[in-house]
Amino acid sequence: MRSPLRLAPLRPTRLRLAPRTLRGRLSLIALSTATLLMLVLTTVFNIVVRHRLQHEADDELRARAAAVATTVDTHGGRVRVLGTSNDRLLDTNVWIYAGPRLLEGPPSAERSGALTRVAGALAARGGRGCATVGGHDPVRLCAEPVGDAGVPAAVVTALDLSPYRSSADTLLLGSFALDTVMLTCTYGLTRLAVGRALRPVRTMTDQATQWSAVASEERFGSAGRPAELARLGASLDALLDRIRAVLRHERQLTGELSHELRTPLSRIVAELDWWRSRPRSQAETRATHEVIAEAAQSMRTICDTLLNEARDGVPTAPGTVDVLPVLNRLAGGPDATGGARITVTAEDPSLQAGVRPELLERIVSPLLANALRYARADVTVTACRPAGGAVYVDVTDDGPGVPESFAGRLFEPGRRADPGDGHGGAGLGLPLARRLARSVGGEVSYDPGHAPGARFVVTLPPG
Repeated sequence: MRSPLRLAPLRPTRLRLAPRTLRGRLSLIALSTATLLMLVLTTVFNIVVRHRLQHEADDELRARAAAVATTVDTHGGRVRVLGTSNDRLLDTNVWIYAGPRLLEGPPSAERSGALTRVAGALAARGGRGCATVGGHDPVRLCAEPVGDAGVPAAVVTALDLSPYRSSADTLLLGSFALDTVMLTCTYGLTRLAVGRALRPVRTMTDQATQWSAVASEERFGSAGRPAELARLGASLDALLDRIRAVLRHERQLTGELSHELRTPLSRIVAELDWWRSRPRSQAETRATHEVIAEAAQSMRTICDTLLNEARDGVPTAPGTVDVLPVLNRLAGGPDATGGARITVTAEDPSLQAGVRPELLERIVSPLLANALRYARADVTVTACRPAGGAVYVDVTDDGPGVPESFAGRLFEPGRRADPGDGHGGAGLGLPLARRLARSVGGEVSYDPGHAPGARFVVTLPPG
């Protein structure tokens, strides 16, 4: 039996109206703003132009009415039209009324036509007034009173508005054409300007990507840059500094893990080589397994200690430890093998410090290993708590000591006073001890006044 065919649900597609690039979005905003502004300006301009053209038409009509009024005589209580040499010119589109009675009209106008009715209405209204008779060819009519109030008379003149309307329409089309050209130029120039303005941003982005990949010390700075790019450069510089710090911390953690795990791994390899060299009894095999298990547990403790300390912002319980047993265990462990004699003393056998046992081991172990590496005969480890304050652990040796020129760089990761002195080491033990001590509010310091040999002092919170 065939299983029914399942169709994947259709996902609605959304039309992306906004451009994906910042240049496109800014250009679109500029184009929209310019379009709205051009539309408002064009509308206002054409309204003003049409109003102005109509005002000019009214002025022309009144001027013609005033000229015709000179041919009207209202003396003696009668209204008479005087003859002149320009009667034919003056009578074109002119109506003369005595009260509501039409005395004279244009030859081409019918007495019952629309223009004559509007002219009669304007004359009967009295005073000045204008009206427009619409249609395909609009006509403007204006009335001008003649004579005094005792003898009402009026002259009405008419003017074809088609030429004025044609001029207004031509100006409107010209405005639209000019707006189109202006908007096209605005869009093109905006894209060009924004593209040129964003070019340094693209360059800075590419440089930041390249510099962050190799932890470069190159930085952008703010000199000679606009305010916006200066702020961007400062942000990118801070980001690059954080990336460089993270990479440096990662390398430091990797080096510290390698440094601390080297000894237990060497013990595991040595025990396995010894066990494989010839057949062993069950007791010897069991002892080998115990050594390997102890070394593996030590590795686990080292990893947990360093990784927990490396997690910024993750609080860990401070814990409490008996100092003397930890120091004795370090002095009797496999790391302490060598020609130098180790002496461990404490002013109080029950002295406690406010740290976890594994953290105390990781703080003191590099100092003890360093002392055994350079000591001639004796290494002394002393624990005390003067006046009930912090706990001090002194690690001293009778070796050549630290060169005065190198004392200032003693706790810098990867630094050694003499890399060719024949002793192993990567220069990570002392920096690691100081960092772990500071993580619990303590300190590891070097005493430059001690002689002969070297003296390191571990300061820990009390338990």
